[in-house]
Amino acid sequence: MDHLINLGLLERNPGYGHPLRPEFRLTQIGVPAAKLASQINGVSQDEDQDLLRRSWTLPVLATLHRPRHFIEIKRDLPPISDRALSQSLKTMEARHWIHRHIDEHMRPPRSQYSAVSTGSKLSEVTAAAVAFVS
Repeated sequence: MDHLINLGLLERNPGYGHPLRPEFRLTQIGVPAAKLASQINGVSQDEDQDLLRRSWTLPVLATLHRPRHFIEIKRDLPPISDRALSQSLKTMEARHWIHRHIDEHMRPPRSQYSAVSTGSKLSEVTAAAVAFVS
């Protein structure tokens, strides 16, 4: 709860102690965050929760609102390391959330990633909530 308060998503209810009021309430920025979390929960399954809880899963999926190359994904997520992005992509590829296509006509060959199945649904939900400068 303290983390959500520090992020500004929750606040203590000034009416704390009253039996008809909850102890905490959503802030103005917490309301859309809760709506997004509900949408994500609506398109995912219970067995997806472990992957959804990983640090970079949702940010990477948000960048895959259209097919992208590794460097384009990295450019949209400046704090991510090459290793973290690579591991995240491999994990989601193993779960069949993304598809990796290798364009062998280019030199050197380049991989292009696109969201599929559950990954595509999550990408649509998250990309709508994120503004990209492309």
